[in-house]
Amino acid sequence: MSKYWSPIVSRLKPYVAGEQPKMADLIKLNTNENPYGPSPKALAAIREAADDRLRLYSDPASVGLRESIARLHDVPVEDVFVGNGSDEVLAHVFHALLNHDKPLLYPDISYSFYPTYSLLYGIEAVEVPLTDDFRINFADYIARECGAIIFPNPNAPTGIPVTLAEIEALVKAKPDAVIVVDEAYVDFGAESAIPLTRTYPNLLVVHTLSKSRSLAGLRVGFAIGQRDLIDALERVKDSFNSYPLDRLAQAGAAAAIDDDEWFALCRDKVIKSREWLVGKLQGLGFDVLPSAANFVFARHPDRDGAELQRALRARAVIVRHFAKPRIDQFLRISIGTDAECKALIEALEDILAQNSPL
Repeated sequence: MSKYWSPIVSRLKPYVAGEQPKMADLIKLNTNENPYGPSPKALAAIREAADDRLRLYSDPASVGLRESIARLHDVPVEDVFVGNGSDEVLAHVFHALLNHDKPLLYPDISYSFYPTYSLLYGIEAVEVPLTDDFRINFADYIARECGAIIFPNPNAPTGIPVTLAEIEALVKAKPDAVIVVDEAYVDFGAESAIPLTRTYPNLLVVHTLSKSRSLAGLRVGFAIGQRDLIDALERVKDSFNSYPLDRLAQAGAAAAIDDDEWFALCRDKVIKSREWLVGKLQGLGFDVLPSAANFVFARHPDRDGAELQRALRARAVIVRHFAKPRIDQFLRISIGTDAECKALIEALEDILAQNSPL
């Protein structure tokens, strides 16, 4: 601890991002990046925007991008907020909307940025356990006093979705609490709650362009909700950084949002590969949770999860392991190309054929 730190710094437990290793011939299946490139229209828009106008500040309101998002989701542009990746959007959500006298609720197995932001902003948070089969049970949330609730759909790292009917029942049951649905992976098989935002003023839905739009390197996220919630986010944003998205990010993101054909093509390929991979993993004896995301969560009953991760890494295949209670035997495996998924299976076949995974 440094004598120069403010008191909160020593109490923080920073989020640990997925490894970005520098290895030759690497099969990288650890950070849920899309295996297919961005829309060619997005790349063209970025190149076109990279001109003398970079000497000028970008549009602080990101109007063009917000208009594209509003058209896609059939909502008023005033109900759209954008930021530097969904992590920044979530940071503003925690700061502006989730800090109340009553506690914030979120799943005990979920996106590990939630406890980080809770500590950073001094929010009292209660982790609500998933069921024995790793599902969110909203009855457990409805029964508790709270000021706000946040959860991913599909959940991460499990990949298990909840239905739109379940979300609506929760929002109805908690009209005085802000309900935030983090839909980073929703495009790969779950139902979006965005249509419900027109009816329920306490509902906010957060998205990212990192996954289904293949723009993890551009850092663009957005939230959709009624104007009261969006106004709170804008007040925090404009007190923090009025220009969160640069000119290139705005141009590329808007073009990617508008290119629905490319989005659908890549999404469908990922879903097809996921279903193939699930079948192959089950054939090798893995237990695989039902996934509606661009990753799967799997464990082998006879092999230690951490040892399997190390054995795969020795074969230049990188997957994610979480050394946390209840899930420390699971591997989170991002869906790669067909060739990458096949190489993963071949590596696992080799490992499992040996007496020791190492």
